Amino acid sequence: MAYVIAEPCIDVKDRACIEDCPVDAIYEGPRGTYISPLECIDCGACAEACPAGAVFFVGDLPAKWKDWTAANAEFFEINGIEAAGGYEKVGLQERDHALVEAYVAAEA
Repeated sequence: MAYVIAEPCIDVKDRACIEDCPVDAIYEGPRGTYISPLECIDCGACAEACPAGAVFFVGDLPAKWKDWTAANAEFFEINGIEAAGGYEKVGLQERDHALVEAYVAAEA
């Protein structure tokens, strides 16, 4: 896995990363987006496009979000998606990873 989408993306759903990914490797759940570890080509276009600052090269992922590497990969298992050949083929998924489903934003 080259890139990971972390907590700052929950409920943002800007879709800029989806639109800029040249191989359509970013998939969408009800509250979050996830990068396919089987389809990502490590180009970094998603990180550059993300207005929320939620996309990280796996080696640069802040320690506080270390669990997001597994969450990105497990999302595909949860939804029964193997190398689907792109988000456009499968569309919005019904389930997010439990980490995203359980997320409650901190009060400001």
